[in-house]
Amino acid sequence: MNVLEYLRFYLLCLAVVLQSLHGAAQQTSGASNTTQELAHDGQHDFDWDIGTWKIHVRRLQGPLTGSTTWVEYDGTDVVRKLWDGANEGLIEWNGPAGHLQLFTLRLYNPSAHQWNIYFANSGGDPLSLPAVGEFKNGHGEFYDQEVYKGKTILLRFSVSDITPNSCRFEQAFSADGGKTWEVNLIVTETMVKDEPK
Repeated sequence: MNVLEYLRFYLLCLAVVLQSLHGAAQQTSGASNTTQELAHDGQHDFDWDIGTWKIHVRRLQGPLTGSTTWVEYDGTDVVRKLWDGANEGLIEWNGPAGHLQLFTLRLYNPSAHQWNIYFANSGGDPLSLPAVGEFKNGHGEFYDQEVYKGKTILLRFSVSDITPNSCRFEQAFSADGGKTWEVNLIVTETMVKDEPK
């Protein structure tokens, strides 16, 4: 075998090896992507919330006005599973500013790996636009854009401090495109244990 034939043989072998490595890398990448997709399937991310909760609410009066006056309420949140990736909650609270009833509907979008959270109140308003987001490392963040007192703002709804018997929800508004946030609602929940009826 002369030098030219040896060089051709070497290049052919190198091409076969590189092609094999490329195929293996694609398979590994495909498996990694599949694992990643499975890891991000969050249709059970709200399962911990199914049940009856005792709630304590702190609500900022006059959000986005510089107000530092908070009012407090106590109530309940009853969350019921509709199916995998869907649940509803009925929230009631009482306090100095009166009685409030809210309905929440949470629907999981499996193609986007995100939740859509809708709200309505007993005043007859339609369902809100959804706050959209997901859970990462046990913390959920959900965002939407809405009009508040004639101005378009961003809303952030977050879920944190999740344990089998407690959790924390916060709502915050941003009037500057998300540069700064003002928390205006803090809800701490404690699971109500089963009691004889």
